[in-house]
Amino acid sequence: MATEKVKFETVDQYIGSFGKEDQQVLEKIRKTIKKALPAAEEVISYQIPAYKSNGFVIYFSCFKAHYSLAFPPPTPFEKFKKELAGYEQSKSVVQLPKDQPVPYDLIGEMAKFKAKENEANAAKKKK
Repeated sequence: MATEKVKFETVDQYIGSFGKEDQQVLEKIRKTIKKALPAAEEVISYQIPAYKSNGFVIYFSCFKAHYSLAFPPPTPFEKFKKELAGYEQSKSVVQLPKDQPVPYDLIGEMAKFKAKENEANAAKKKK
C-alpha cells in the first residue's frame, strides 16, 4: 500500500507501490484513459496519476477498499448521473469499490467528456 512518505515521480512508480491485484486494475484504468485521451499528458499531481489536456482532465488513485477518480470542476458527474448513481461521490470524486467490477468504459467516456469540456473552455478563453 502506498504511503504519503513516498514522493512519486512517475505513474509507473505510483502503480508499482501497490500489490499485484491493485497494480493490474490501476494499469487497466491507465490504459483506458490513455486510449480515450491519446494526446493527453500523463503527470503526477497531488502525488497521484493525472492527465492533462487543456488543463487537468482526470486523476485516479487507490485506497484500501476502493479506487477513486477525481475531476476538476465542473465535473462530468451531472452528465453521467444515471451511470454513477450506485457509487459514493463527493463534489469532484467518485469511489469505485474494489468488490464491484470497475466500469472501464464509463471511465473512458467520462475522460473524453471532460477533455471536450476543457477544449471548449480553452476556445472560449481565446476569444
